[in-house]
Order: sequence, then C-alpha cells, then structure tokens
Amino acid sequence: MKKICYLLVVLMAFACTPNTVYKAELKDPELFQSAVKNLSDIIVYDIFSPPVASRVYMYPTIAAYEIMAQAYPAQYNSLAGQLNGLTTSPALPENVAPELAALYAYNSIGKTLIFSENKMEAFQEKLASKVKAIGVPRSVRKASKAYADSVVEHILAWAKGDLYNQTRTYPKYTILEEEKFWKPTPPDYMDGIEPHWNKIRTLVLDSASQYKPKDPLAFDLTKGSPFQTQLQQVYEIGEGLSEEQIEIAKFWDCNPYVTHHRGHAMFATKKITPGGHWIGITAIATRKAKSDFAATINAYTHVSVALFDAFISCWDEKWNTLVVRPETLINKHYDEEWLPLLQTPPFPEYTSGHSVISRASAVVLTKLYGDNFAFEDTTEVAFGLPVRSFKSFLHASEEAAISRLYGGIHYMMAIEEGVSQGNNVGEHIVKNMQTRIEPVQLASTK
Repeated sequence: MKKICYLLVVLMAFACTPNTVYKAELKDPELFQSAVKNLSDIIVYDIFSPPVASRVYMYPTIAAYEIMAQAYPAQYNSLAGQLNGLTTSPALPENVAPELAALYAYNSIGKTLIFSENKMEAFQEKLASKVKAIGVPRSVRKASKAYADSVVEHILAWAKGDLYNQTRTYPKYTILEEEKFWKPTPPDYMDGIEPHWNKIRTLVLDSASQYKPKDPLAFDLTKGSPFQTQLQQVYEIGEGLSEEQIEIAKFWDCNPYVTHHRGHAMFATKKITPGGHWIGITAIATRKAKSDFAATINAYTHVSVALFDAFISCWDEKWNTLVVRPETLINKHYDEEWLPLLQTPPFPEYTSGHSVISRASAVVLTKLYGDNFAFEDTTEVAFGLPVRSFKSFLHASEEAAISRLYGGIHYMMAIEEGVSQGNNVGEHIVKNMQTRIEPVQLASTK
C-alpha cells in the first residue's frame, strides 16, 4: 500500500512539473488576443488608411497561422498553394514551442509594417518577461525565436511581391472636371486614398475585378431620375435622423482620422478602421466560442484574408467608376450648408467599403461559428460608444451597411451592391480557402 501511495505522489508531481505548466500556459489564447489588440492599438495610433490597415493585419496573422499548421498538421492545412504566391514555410524543428513561435512571428512582422516600432518593442519586452515568468526554458525560447525568424523571413519575402512598395511611387489621382466624377470633400479636401490599390496582389480572389458589381446608376440630376431619387433620399434622411439611426451611424463610423474645426483651431480624433472593427468582433466571437489558441488564430486568419481581398475588390470598383459623393452634389444643388452626420472619407463613393468588407467578414465568421451566433459588440466602447447587440454576424454586417446611408456618405445603390459584392468575396473565400481539417467543435453561444 505504501508503495502504491508513493507511486501516486511521484506521478502527481510529474504531472505538475514546470515543463508541463509552461506548455499549458503558452496555449492560453489570451496571449494571442493581447498581441492582436496591441497591433490594433498601434494601427489606430499610426493612422493607417482602411486598405493599408488590412495589409498590416494580414501578414502577421498568416505567419502565425502557418506555424500552427506546421505544428498541428492533422488539424490545419497550410495555406501554401491556397493563397496567391505563398509557398511552404520552413519545417518545424524540435524543441520549439509553436504557440510561442507564432507570437514571436506575429509581433515581428507587425513591427515591420507599422511606424511606431517603439510601441511594438515595449509589447515584445512585456511578452519576454511573461514567458520567463511562466518558466519557459531558455533553450526553448531561443529555438522558438530562431524558428519564428525563419518563418518571418519567408512571409516577408512573399509580401514583397504584392506590389505595395511599387504603388507607393505611383501618381496621385488627377481630379476630373465632369460633375459626375468624385471630387475631394470638406473639411480638408484630402487627396484620394489608394487610387492604385487594385494593383495589389489578391490572396484568394483571381483578380481585383473577379466580382464586379452592377454598374452604378447613370448620373442624372433630372428630378425623379433613379440617380436623383437616391441623392434626394440621402438628403432627406440626413435631415430627419432618429436617435437610433444616429447611434447606428456613429457606432459604425470607423473613420481612422476625423478632423474637427473650431474657428481657427483644428484637431483630430483617431479610431479603429472598418477592418479593425471586424477584427474586434473576431476577438468577441473567439472568446465566446472558447476557441483554443490555434482555433483563435484560424478565425483571425479567415477574417484578415476576407478583409484584404474585400478591400482590393471594393477599391477596384471605386477607382474605376469614380462616383461623386452625395455631399458634393447636395452642397452644390440643394443646400450649401448641409453636412452629413459623418465626415465623408477621401475616396470615391461606389461601392460602399463598409458594406463590402463587413459582409465578407460576416460570411467567413458564419462559416466558423454558425448562422445564429448572437453577440454583444463592445468594440467601440473604448471610443466612448455604447454596446450594440446582434443576432448574428450577418445581422451586424447589414447594420454596418445601412449605417452609411444614415451617415450621409453613401447612396443606396452603393450599399446594396456593396453587400452583394462582399457576399461574393466571402463565399469565394469559404469555398476556396480550406484551413480546418477537423470539424469545428462549437461551444454553446447561449
């Protein structure tokens, strides 16, 4: 009997060795959640435009995912051969903690894509202290960092082929005189953002123009024409907004840089981008579903890919059709003092970016977590806005789309066709990007 008791004590002690403890702690998905939150905070601070922000989210996430695919090949497929131009990452060596390597790679690539490197370095130092505190052996830390560096090098070499650097040297958009074409809008009359974004390499889509929406309504200001009717709708709704409509518009504003003018003084407020809002929803969904470390990365991967391709698809349409914003026409023809509730973003109107990227994100999240995944969206609380409740991801995407009409910055045609365009992009990604081998085991969402 004494021998049996002694054996049990030994086995229990072995089960709780520091080696086992640190491995379990590294699998905590909150480690990755904190890394994503840190990157989002830096994106807000550095004021990246919505399309560029989608790129900043995407490459670090793909690096982390590819490490998980190497570590758990029975559960996750590599995206090599699935994403345009991506080849197989370096094989996972021994003595590497894959979750730690994924964190290292995520932060390292993120640092190369931002301006405020000091903020990322501060976060990396905190992570290093935490890793030491939970007892990760130095040899494991070193091996994990070395492996992460090899994956980082591989992913950054892939990133160089997306034409981003080349498009930095392309000319600005030249304003066209015809009234139907987009013009810079008040209060700052900024240059158009990313007129060459359709040149950026897509991930899953065959091309930027693969899912073109219907042509926008023909420009016609004759009273009663289809175009004039939609212009009038923007004006009239803007003049009689309900409190609920105002709240919806502000909740989904997601303008990374809004300027405010008070007399001779000017100041600006910074917020998350539209893509950042859906990254925030992904955080909410993964936590509610109790997704483990790898499944959390898998969800962020789907959303970041959807955002990236959706922005390319949308920007291709915007800078090809060059549709004028409602504010420009209302000020000229109806009321020169009229202002939309939201500040008009500096790029053409058709299609609605919120409608496209929100629907694409909602489609891929629905694939992962189901059609009736109710959630409380707390994403905007940090920016002084209340929580909103949604019955599903698609419900949230529908509200995001209509918010642009309430905000006074889009016609209904851009919203409706944007939703359709985003749905096509999302469904294409769901069909053609296969990550999970095992069926997803969903936690109860009640």
